[in-house]
Amino acid sequence: MTDPTTTRADDRLIVALDVPNALAGLDLAARLGDAVSFYKIGLGMLTGGGLALANELKSEHGKRIFLDMKLFDIGATVEAAVRGLAQFELDFLTVHGDPHVVDAAAQAKGDTKILAVTILTSLDRADLDAALIAPGDVPELVVERARRALAAGADGVIASPQEAAAIRALPEATGKLIVTPGVRPAGAALGDQKRVATPAEAIRAGADHVVVGRPVWTAPDPAAAAQAILRELRSPQATHPNA
Repeated sequence: MTDPTTTRADDRLIVALDVPNALAGLDLAARLGDAVSFYKIGLGMLTGGGLALANELKSEHGKRIFLDMKLFDIGATVEAAVRGLAQFELDFLTVHGDPHVVDAAAQAKGDTKILAVTILTSLDRADLDAALIAPGDVPELVVERARRALAAGADGVIASPQEAAAIRALPEATGKLIVTPGVRPAGAALGDQKRVATPAEAIRAGADHVVVGRPVWTAPDPAAAAQAILRELRSPQATHPNA
């Protein structure tokens, strides 16, 4: 009998499969079951069977897949890489938000949505200074990088919840996606993230999808943890002012 308190899958929640290999990823997906319909597979999983896992989850289990590779190279190389990955019919693929990278990816994406990385949510101003990145407040730099990436052909951007509202207000963001990592349910540890918000705060700020990893897969009951996030996403606190 189905538990009436169980929350059905909602693809606004993307669970990051930041586990060692494809077998661990399949095990976690099995534990989450129907509670989760969208998964992120990142660069750390690439040598652990990440592409095979992506293909199996999509083709055999009907899941949506976000491949988080953060591609960066000369245009011709990015275009070739995206064309090769597009054959897997993935839903989302990330590239760095530099306009030449985005433009090249857009030429080869097929039906895959290209998401541009603005500034990693694990970085703050001190990190940018160490990398010789242009001076300025992080939110202002994120919004400008998002604007340029969207103008270059990105289908959406990756940005922290703290910048989502400002990006959503850009004319270039009309009809585009905002996907927010750095999302932590209230009371969860921050981990390596520095610009964070709760799932409800991220959606209210204009995000279309939130990415959550450790708070789900380190929970004693991952499915219950995912269902709690889904309830929050459907709560009045997650209602966008313009919805």
